[in-house]
Amino acid sequence: MTNPVLAIHGGCGAIPKAELTPDADREARAALRQALEAGHAVLTSGGSALEAVTAAVLVMEDAPVFNSGYGAALNRDGVHELDASVMDGSSGLAGAVAGARRIRHPVLAARALAVQSDPLLLIGDAADRWAEAQGLEVVDNTFFSTPSRHEALERMLERERQGTLQHAPERDKHGTVGAAALDRHGHLAAATSTGGYTAKPCGRVGDTPIIGAGTWADDRTCAVSGTGKGELFIRRALGHEIHARMLYQGATLAEATDALIHEDLKALGGGAGLCAVDREGRVALPFNTEGMYRGWISADGIYVAVHED
Repeated sequence: MTNPVLAIHGGCGAIPKAELTPDADREARAALRQALEAGHAVLTSGGSALEAVTAAVLVMEDAPVFNSGYGAALNRDGVHELDASVMDGSSGLAGAVAGARRIRHPVLAARALAVQSDPLLLIGDAADRWAEAQGLEVVDNTFFSTPSRHEALERMLERERQGTLQHAPERDKHGTVGAAALDRHGHLAAATSTGGYTAKPCGRVGDTPIIGAGTWADDRTCAVSGTGKGELFIRRALGHEIHARMLYQGATLAEATDALIHEDLKALGGGAGLCAVDREGRVALPFNTEGMYRGWISADGIYVAVHED
């Protein structure tokens, strides 16, 4: 039997260290710990990696400190459009939703699609209606709103009017939650959920629901969930690229993830990070921004961080 491991991220758009109040720091770390404990409880009871990553992301979709589910970012029209995906490394099955506006927990819809296996991806109103038909909870779009997200939207729209968007802090540009896990049976899985970036164009879809970009899992190599400039993740097929470097070039998880986050994506000018677990239970949590909400849990203990190594 394999020792189970779970790694998570709450987005590389962390609050700058100089602005992170003690209360905000405690809230973020508490949410990370709760997500890790929820996922690890699944793993230690013999549950699957897919069940564990779903459980971890579910907790983060309920935590307004992160950009997914309740507390998700608003698009430029002041509407929440939510994306999520999951992938199972043992079967290769995956599911995703994009641009959903009423699904209370988008990760549950993604998992339900993965179990059904066809279709794999549903968008917009079709995703909302399908989820409701499956008995998943749907809510009014305003349910996801928080005062801080409305304030962030106003800041971004003002920057747009002033022509200073390039100077916007990472926390306003993007944010995502995700998890990667190895279960006791040696199987891997990944899950990702996001509200996209603040003031994004209506209908914009990032890497999160694109299998092979923001989410990937294959028992032969690793499970990956990304966060950052989604367009760059899609252009590089980042999740699959990490898998391919490990499978075909013999790269380690650290070598593959560091090369893509600290070299390739950084050279393209994109803030990015990820959480990943390989088939041996090794964890990678690289990021090229000032901070990334992140953590991992295993038989050796639990670790959470925002800015520090």
